[in-house]
Amino acid sequence: MGRLFVITLEGNIYSCKYCKTHFGLADHIMSKSFQCRHGKAYLFDKVVNVTLGEKEERMMLTGIHTVVDIFCVGCGSIVGWKYEAAQEKDQKYKEGRFILERFKILGPDGSNYSILQDAQLGGSDTDEP
Repeated sequence: MGRLFVITLEGNIYSCKYCKTHFGLADHIMSKSFQCRHGKAYLFDKVVNVTLGEKEERMMLTGIHTVVDIFCVGCGSIVGWKYEAAQEKDQKYKEGRFILERFKILGPDGSNYSILQDAQLGGSDTDEP
């Protein structure tokens, strides 16, 4: 596999809840109003220390999107997805952006997100129809 190079971030960091690998800064969050199957999800402009899965078409609340799952380079856990393409014109802003599922990451203060904390439905997207 070779040597693993992990980028270390400074500031208000979101990281893997399993191995604490850094993913992104609070400053790179574009929206906190997304939803996934486990509750809240955050749209990031930029993330680090992830690998990409296979491209696939997914039907989401906002239409069909071409996405790839993203995995933590530290432990291999799936932590969200990246938008590769959006069919709808008003969804194009998501292209090249990343979703991190709040359930799978630690907040800047080390806080863990519980599914029970915010079990409300709605939001901008989900990874299930």
